[in-house]
Amino acid sequence: MAARLSARTGSPGSRLLGLGAHRPARVVTNDEICEHIDSTDEWIRERSGVVERRFAGEDESVVDMAVSAAEKALAASGVAAGEIGMVLLATVTYLSQTPSAAALVADRLGAHAAAALDISAACAGFCHGVALADDMIRAGNAEHVLVIGVERLSDMVARDDRGAAFLFADGAGAAVIGPSQTTGIGPVVWGADGSQGEAISQDVPWTALRDDPSTPFPHLTMQGQAVFRWAVFQMPAVAEQALAAAGITVDELDVFVPHQANLRIIEAMVRRLHLPERVVVSRDIVTTGNTSAASIPLALTALLEQGEASSGDVALLLGFGAGLSYAAQVVVLP
Repeated sequence: MAARLSARTGSPGSRLLGLGAHRPARVVTNDEICEHIDSTDEWIRERSGVVERRFAGEDESVVDMAVSAAEKALAASGVAAGEIGMVLLATVTYLSQTPSAAALVADRLGAHAAAALDISAACAGFCHGVALADDMIRAGNAEHVLVIGVERLSDMVARDDRGAAFLFADGAGAAVIGPSQTTGIGPVVWGADGSQGEAISQDVPWTALRDDPSTPFPHLTMQGQAVFRWAVFQMPAVAEQALAAAGITVDELDVFVPHQANLRIIEAMVRRLHLPERVVVSRDIVTTGNTSAASIPLALTALLEQGEASSGDVALLLGFGAGLSYAAQVVVLP
């Protein structure tokens, strides 16, 4: 007879305990972007809604920004670094294959007992991390999980790329997630469509630099119209599924925080979801740009700091982007 293995007992639910954000000090205006592309401030605002964005300083790394955001999230949560059982770091712009950025962040924070790994799901990475954290806590594999979204996209976007240079930016956001006797994080709705992987991709693989040192540094490329159509026509259905999975309707929703990809996409989603006017919608992209995995935690933190959202509000998170990957869930704000 096979031996029976013991199962771990976790918590009935999990919830967000604290949020933190890191926004680089350097503000980059549309006029500065237009020094390198044939465009105008008016065109960029009309096309994307972006007025300004932040770029990291030369000595401000992915790990540095992640640590800064994480320290603020830990302070807000009241959880000590030594109580973190897992660090999940979502990014596509950490340019070292190993060790993981998560492992370095855990060490810098003093979370020496924590497991640590990076998540590569681009703009949906933070929501993937929230879902994994919820599962770990309810399964008993961790009591507290630190989820970080961080990007330094200024390294990966060509300054003269008229289709992308004006969109992307840098920053980091973090959340501490812990046990709860009630459900504070709803079921995730997620997926990926690799058949559309070229819609947002790296133009050449890293091996190209090895094989031909004269190869230009790899950059991100994007088929803007294809991504726009996919987001506007398919992501509202994902949002509706996440609401249904959480057992609520749009009338019970307080806050909507989609990935800050493009203001036109956000406004189109609001219309297709028929959100009540009272629902607070994040439009952080206007002053922050598209920060990929960092965009949702940055936007959440901004809403709370500015008093537009409050503790206990019910929020719908929707991440989507390269992969093409997506993830959505309903959460209660800390």
